[in-house]
Amino acid sequence: MMSHLAQTAPLAKTSQETNIKKKQGLKKLKRYLPLFLLMIPGLVYLIINNYLPLFGMVIAFKDINYSKGIFGSDWIGLKNFEFLFRSSDAFIITRNTLLYNGAFIIINTVIAVAIAIILNDIKNKFLSRFYQSVIVLPYLISMVVVGYLAFSVFSIDSGLMNKTILPMLGMKDISWYTEPQYWPYILTIVHAWNGAGFLCVIYLASIISIDPEYYEAATLDGASKWQQVRAITIPLITPVITMMTLLAIGRIFYSDFGLFYQVPMNSGALADTTNVIDTYVFRGLMVLGDIGMSSAAGVYQSIVGFVLVIVSNYIVRKVNRENALF
Repeated sequence: MMSHLAQTAPLAKTSQETNIKKKQGLKKLKRYLPLFLLMIPGLVYLIINNYLPLFGMVIAFKDINYSKGIFGSDWIGLKNFEFLFRSSDAFIITRNTLLYNGAFIIINTVIAVAIAIILNDIKNKFLSRFYQSVIVLPYLISMVVVGYLAFSVFSIDSGLMNKTILPMLGMKDISWYTEPQYWPYILTIVHAWNGAGFLCVIYLASIISIDPEYYEAATLDGASKWQQVRAITIPLITPVITMMTLLAIGRIFYSDFGLFYQVPMNSGALADTTNVIDTYVFRGLMVLGDIGMSSAAGVYQSIVGFVLVIVSNYIVRKVNRENALF
């Protein structure tokens, strides 16, 4: 009898623990059920927008025949990629894409962090929110509108530069849309004006979350504002800067199509300076109708971006594990 009780006691204890865990699990499910329900629309959008299109990668390896359909078209392997890379413009568009995006990442990060630090020192809530709204506003403007704003500045006949600024400086009119040497600077300025505000808000949120006691202690020790920024602000927001930089590196082979197509007004004279992978593929698709080559370019951009994120994150992880994205 005692032996039987000794054998059944552990089983009863295990069963009781299982029931307790089930009840705890049900409580957690009830607690977080509203959050799961709120998450469903985002997951559905993510699957439809990001994962379902992955099946389209097969187009990059086929000679598309619309009468046969995507899966019925002939398999041609890497020929679409060969066509893309053997083009005489392959080096130019790759060079432009990398150099522009590399410059954008560095310049926009520096400008956004600087503006965020300045905004953090504005104690008036109304002015702070006003300035934040003004800075973010360009990010919300369509690039088509930005293109026409740029045209109002650089138009040969009626632009602000030729009609107001250059005469004041005693300079002759410039045919901006046929002079490619100016456009690396113009595109960089336009992109900084358009995109730095979004990054600024992210960095400002990170700076606001820093404990004020750090700054109070530094002030008591006689640290200047610049010393506080260098020793407190920058180190504490470095993980956020690293994360945003890694995300930007992942899209370094993707370009802002509107910036490189709309702002230069699709000027052929500027092609060597403003042509990037996205605009080249678009023009090739419109002229040749080669959807296979366009898909190959998209696969190429995705693979290279993925590899760059992995490598960059690995390097960051080696330097400082806490700043790594994953």
